[in-house]
Amino acid sequence: MSVRVLVADDERLVRAGFRMFLKAEPGIEVAGEAADGLEAVDAVAGLHPDVVLMDIRMPRLDGLEATRRILAGPEPRPRVVVLTTFDLDEYVYEALRAGASGFLLKDAPEDQLVAAIRVAADGGSLFAPTATRRLIEEFSRGVRATAFPALEELTPRELEVLRLIARGLSNREIAGELVVSEHTVKTHVARILSKLDLRDRLQAVVLAYESGLIQPGAGVAVPNRVPK
Repeated sequence: MSVRVLVADDERLVRAGFRMFLKAEPGIEVAGEAADGLEAVDAVAGLHPDVVLMDIRMPRLDGLEATRRILAGPEPRPRVVVLTTFDLDEYVYEALRAGASGFLLKDAPEDQLVAAIRVAADGGSLFAPTATRRLIEEFSRGVRATAFPALEELTPRELEVLRLIARGLSNREIAGELVVSEHTVKTHVARILSKLDLRDRLQAVVLAYESGLIQPGAGVAVPNRVPK
């Protein structure tokens, strides 16, 4: 079954460029286009795409608010991959908080974009340990830690796994760090997301920073303690 993609961008030539190279990719179908956020919200309701490539800055309704509305809408909800010109963009950070599965620069290589679409469609998040972590660190810097009572529901081991996720480690790397199986790590991750009511591990990273569980640029925060 093909991955159905909606391209939302206010520049017609950009949409045409995405359509052209995605059309040549096996297993990917461009379900439609949107020239602004309002059109994107309506198109999702009518076309039911699997993935939305969402430009963050558009007229009438920007990509941030469109992302919020789409991800707050009824199931089945698509995955949203945000497109931006600048990697350190506060709007992108807010989109990640709202549940976007990741972001890509508009000038990213085509193979990277295609890979991002496939990862998102498969339910994964695009937590690149470089760009995405740098974005989260930048905009969580100086933010007063927010209390997340649900963190108290996590076991000490789950808190440890959450810290490692926030450091950018993959499941395999976490398994090596904790000397457990990758299957065990996947189970811990699933429980963390369920207990914290999060969409994916990228939202878990944002929560880890905003709660003070991990500090920007300082590695893991105070161990074995849930911030109050």
